[in-house]
This record gives sequence, structure tokens and C-alpha cells, in this order.
Amino acid sequence: MCRNITILRGLEPAATEQEIYAAAQEFVRKVSGVSGLTTATKPAVDKAVEAIAAATTQLLAELPDRQAPPQSEPPLRRIAARSAALDEDAS
Repeated sequence: MCRNITILRGLEPAATEQEIYAAAQEFVRKVSGVSGLTTATKPAVDKAVEAIAAATTQLLAELPDRQAPPQSEPPLRRIAARSAALDEDAS
């Protein structure tokens, strides 16, 4: 499973635009095989990421609420939680 493609539906608080965009970027990187952007690939990749992020936002808005939250948090939340924990330890 790609690191940023996690269940975004049912998160509390709801998935952010940044989390949705990160998942869309990872999806496009995976299916396209493009790991580094060049002037030749950037326009197509950017367009695809925007379309997938928009479709994901719409999908999440239209789906009914989950009965239980997802078992794991998106990577951006895990990174933020680790940073907060490190800041608390340093205090």
C-alpha cells in the first residue's frame, strides 16, 4: 500500500485538503511510474493530481458517515503527532 493512500473517510476531524492532496499525489506517482517531475511530466501530473483530489473531496462529501473510524491515521497526522510528542519530550 502506498504510504499516503489511507482511508480518509470517517476521520475525526475530517480529512484536510492537504491530506487529500497528498493521497492524490501518491496515487498519481504510483500509477504513472513518475517519481520525479520534469518539465515534460509536471503539467500532466499536476492536472491529474488536481482532478483526483477534487474527485476524492466530492466522494468523501457524498458518502454516508462511517460507523467506526479507520484503524490508522493518514501519514500527515502520524508525522504531526510524532512532532508534537517530540516537542513535549523536549520541554
